[in-house]
Amino acid sequence: MTPARLARLLSACAGCVVAAALAAAPGAARAWEPTAPIELVVPAGTGGGADQMARLIQALVARHKLAPQPINVVNKAGDSGVEGLMVVKAARGDPHKLVITLSNLFTAPLAEGVDFAWSDITPVQMLALDQFVLWVNARSPHRSGQDLFDAMRRAPPGTLRLGGTGSKQEDQLIAVLLETATSTRLQYVPLKGGGDVARALAAGSVDMTVNNPIEAEALWRAGTLRPLCVLDGKPLAYAAKITGTQAWADLPTCMSFGVPVQYLMMRGIFTTPGATPAQVTYYNQLLDRVRALPEWQEFMARGAFNPTTMGGERFRGWLDKAASFHRVLMREARFKAAGPAASAPTAGAVR
Repeated sequence: MTPARLARLLSACAGCVVAAALAAAPGAARAWEPTAPIELVVPAGTGGGADQMARLIQALVARHKLAPQPINVVNKAGDSGVEGLMVVKAARGDPHKLVITLSNLFTAPLAEGVDFAWSDITPVQMLALDQFVLWVNARSPHRSGQDLFDAMRRAPPGTLRLGGTGSKQEDQLIAVLLETATSTRLQYVPLKGGGDVARALAAGSVDMTVNNPIEAEALWRAGTLRPLCVLDGKPLAYAAKITGTQAWADLPTCMSFGVPVQYLMMRGIFTTPGATPAQVTYYNQLLDRVRALPEWQEFMARGAFNPTTMGGERFRGWLDKAASFHRVLMREARFKAAGPAASAPTAGAVR
């Protein structure tokens, strides 16, 4: 055997040994991926921001063949969304169940007196923060935030109706903050979901709403609704025109009219308790691919989302702070199912 042939043989054998060793190594297991259809739970009604985002994720994963299994969206809005949260909590060890969360992750269990905390399920990724905009019907005499806030201060308490999603949730919390800031009382009208809220304003059944941008954008574009101001500390970033004359970036902040109310809502994905790091990694990578698509970027712009994303320990830290904030806010608004009465709330923001 020539030295060259021996070298080739040893090289080939060394490769075989390395390959065999890798195959036998316990840490070299194949990366996890779903082996059954993935259920994406929406703890809210149809047509709202969470539902629209969930169905977009479902469609993009299917269209671009991003996963070996389909995603099925299931709405479980009972008990202000607690139904959906508890379904995911109860599915310990089932890696084929996800939930898209909003701030009712914090508010609904407190309002319903249910034993549930965000840490009962497994965080995967924050997808974005969602804005709130103060809306009126396009036929309303109130053409600016200043007009509406002046009307709120002048009107007899309980005269003006604010429609919102559910009771003792984000929309009603914002209603209480607006009442505090304008020293008045609103008539809060609870509705099933963000889509119902926008349609109620279009029909004139309520006088104002605090819909998320994506929930009312189509009716603004159609000339049916009018946005007055954004409930954030700074204007929205999107300069593309929604109507012939206005873009999201043209909306002033409600704070610029002397009403110091700002509130942002999380849009995030969690999975069941007991999920393994490999399963969380898989879903994080899947969501990263979804967010990189142009269709997702268009959705972010159309809905004027704050495209803040995070995962891992940073996300957990944010969730801890948000939970503490909502405990205080729910207590101050007297929306907790049990606990001592407290004074009226002050305005604040979740970042």
